[in-house]
Amino acid sequence: MSKYQKLWEYIKNCGDDQITFSFEDIKNLCGFEIDHSFLNAKKELKDFGYNVSKISLKSKTIQVVKLAQK
Repeated sequence: MSKYQKLWEYIKNCGDDQITFSFEDIKNLCGFEIDHSFLNAKKELKDFGYNVSKISLKSKTIQVVKLAQK
């Protein structure tokens, strides 16, 4: 199980087409600060119907978008 499983479940249950999280939001959801392992783990999000579209280190945000249904 991924250490970001709580975040993936939250995104899936949210159901929005586009979601923007601050690094602080992710820390509150997961219980730890985001780190470089997120770059590999973000691939797991596709299994939940979403994709990470933008990571901004300057504004410390992550943008997630819902994948188009086939």
